[in-house]
Amino acid sequence: MPNQFDYQKEEPIARCECNVVHKDIVDQVSNQMPDDEILYDVADLFKVFGDCTRIKILYALFESEMCVCDIADLLGMSQSAISHQLRVLKQSRLVKYRRDGKTVFYSLNDDHIKTIFNQGLEHVLE
Repeated sequence: MPNQFDYQKEEPIARCECNVVHKDIVDQVSNQMPDDEILYDVADLFKVFGDCTRIKILYALFESEMCVCDIADLLGMSQSAISHQLRVLKQSRLVKYRRDGKTVFYSLNDDHIKTIFNQGLEHVLE
C-alpha cells in the first residue's frame, strides 16, 4: 500500500540527441510569431483564467446576467470579494455591465470568453 512518501515518477522530457538547428522551420515560425507585446497580453489574459473564483463567476455568467448580490449568494462569498474579482474581469474585458436603476448587472463581454472556457474544459475532461 502506497504511503505519503511514495511519489509517482514523472516521465523524462524527450531531448534531441543532436545539435542540428532546422533553420527553415525556425524562420517560418519566426515570421508567424506575433509581437512580444501581443504575447504578453495573451499571457495576462490566461492569468485571469488562473483563479477559481473568477472561473466560477464566468461560468455563472454563461447562464445569465447577474448582479453582485446574486453572484455572492451563489458562490457563498462576500459582495466585496465578488466586486474585486469582477473588477479584474472587467479590466481584462471579459465582462461588461449595465445599470438598471440602482442595480448593476454583469454579463460576458462577448462569445470569445465562452469559447476559451469551453476549450479549456474540453481539454481537462479528455
